[in-house]
Amino acid sequence: MQRNRRGTDLTTASLRRVNHMQLERTTHTYKTAGNCAINLDVYPPAVVAKSAPVIVYIHGGCLIYGSRRDIHPTQLELYRQAGFAVVSIDYRLAPESKLPEIVQDMEDAFRWIHETGRRLFPIDPRQMAVVGHSAGGYLSLLSGCRVTPRPQAIVSFYGYGDIIGDWYSKPDPFYCNQPSVTEEESGRLTTGPVTCESYEGRGKDKFYLYCRQRGLWPLEVGGRDPAKESAFFVQYCPLRNVSADYPATLLLHGDQDTDVPFEQSVLMARELARQKIPHELITMPQRGHGFDNNMEETLLRPVFGKVLEFLDRQTRA
Repeated sequence: MQRNRRGTDLTTASLRRVNHMQLERTTHTYKTAGNCAINLDVYPPAVVAKSAPVIVYIHGGCLIYGSRRDIHPTQLELYRQAGFAVVSIDYRLAPESKLPEIVQDMEDAFRWIHETGRRLFPIDPRQMAVVGHSAGGYLSLLSGCRVTPRPQAIVSFYGYGDIIGDWYSKPDPFYCNQPSVTEEESGRLTTGPVTCESYEGRGKDKFYLYCRQRGLWPLEVGGRDPAKESAFFVQYCPLRNVSADYPATLLLHGDQDTDVPFEQSVLMARELARQKIPHELITMPQRGHGFDNNMEETLLRPVFGKVLEFLDRQTRA
């Protein structure tokens, strides 16, 4: 049986139970952008505390898709059982919104938690961690150099630190082996409203595939051409902004990831080591993107136990 430091039972049976629990939450609008209300969900810890540590969860979806509701229910409940309040945030989505607006939303969400959330809920934002998957892992890593005050810990599941490397700025071999998407099929020519959640009829179902087949993600999401304005992207690359006050970081990545190269976490770990930041890279052998989707898999029990131990150690030190 695998347990975290707070005694959370991580057996397969318990994972089945929490996966079907009704999870308590409250929803709040932390800002508006034009006609777009941008929300976050607050989940209290399983055991009410006078002042609980906080996990800010940032969803993935290549900054183009996704929602705050995408947090894995089993993982959410394990965070709550470990004594954390969880705040899952939305942010405006590309290509209707560009990288500066997306990052501003993330910063404003943290500001809301510090200034408003602490008055509404029994939480202690001074004990804060950030957890994200894929593009959410990217934003989590970026929070370590953009958010003030700094979070105490970051957990990045298959995130990335360099958004203008060849892997994103040039046609990707893996995606180029899939049926070619035309510009019309991609929805690039379709103009929709500013949004922070995907909606039926948005017309962007194949947009990410189109971008990866042509190396257009930085241009479409950043709004600038990395070949001509690479300096613009420096501020948005966590890999290039690690400093001595960067938070302790846990990186998890499958070494067979065909979406976000495993090298992205290797490079991040190398830079964290150079700056002497406490960190660990957990390599998942023969695993790809989204390796943690099936939380009943035996291999994931000790891995997620390490995540909980890291969060407990860093936020309650």
